[in-house]
Amino acid sequence: MASAQQLLQAFDGLLQPDRFKDYGPNGLQVEGKAEVRRLVSGVTASRALIEAAVLARADAIFVHHGLFWRGHDGRITGWMKQRLALLLEHDINLFAYHLPLDAHPELGNNAQLGLKLGLRASARFGEQDLGFLGGLADGGSYRNVHELASHVEKVLGRHVTVVEGGQREISKIGWCTGGAQGYFESAIAAGADAFITGEISEPQAHYARESGVSFLACGHHASERYGAPAVAAHVAQQLGVEHQFIEIDNPA
Repeated sequence: MASAQQLLQAFDGLLQPDRFKDYGPNGLQVEGKAEVRRLVSGVTASRALIEAAVLARADAIFVHHGLFWRGHDGRITGWMKQRLALLLEHDINLFAYHLPLDAHPELGNNAQLGLKLGLRASARFGEQDLGFLGGLADGGSYRNVHELASHVEKVLGRHVTVVEGGQREISKIGWCTGGAQGYFESAIAAGADAFITGEISEPQAHYARESGVSFLACGHHASERYGAPAVAAHVAQQLGVEHQFIEIDNPA
């Protein structure tokens, strides 16, 4: 068992949220019980995750996508009321870390996705150095982007949207999880042969064809399933707290 304050200090110490300019507040978003025995982690603080955490008798939830974002109008109605009501009724702490969780060099979303895909980062790129650049951990390469896409699909268990930039061999890969399609130009400038992220927007298809660098969109949720449980498990073990990751299916 640990105090909620100890959890907050451990998460902040590990993820260093003050280093980032983010889209919402990082840290403790909803205050619950003072003492935490059981911690649940998940990708998004959805009603489904909160309900599952209640059934798991969690005292705290750790997520990548919290409840509060810049630009929300602040009214507690509809889905926001439902989620907050559940947290407050069951006195559950909600911890949320967005960009700091993407960026952690070992336990973050990008690091963990790279680990799952067998990639080793050698450099960073893009705004706030969130993008990772590297190659296969064994020093090999892919004959083409379709071979890479097949591997990503097998690992993540979902379809990958591919825009082929050319028939080049893929040895240098850039990646940044979630909605990081805006990092594609930085990946191109950094020398990537292919770029992996969660989503694609209209301009990226043209950039890929015109630059010769292939683009792979493998799902926002699908690419960000790994950082939250890695960080939560690390802190839970450190503080002697039970931890459970709960996957809420999401086609995105």
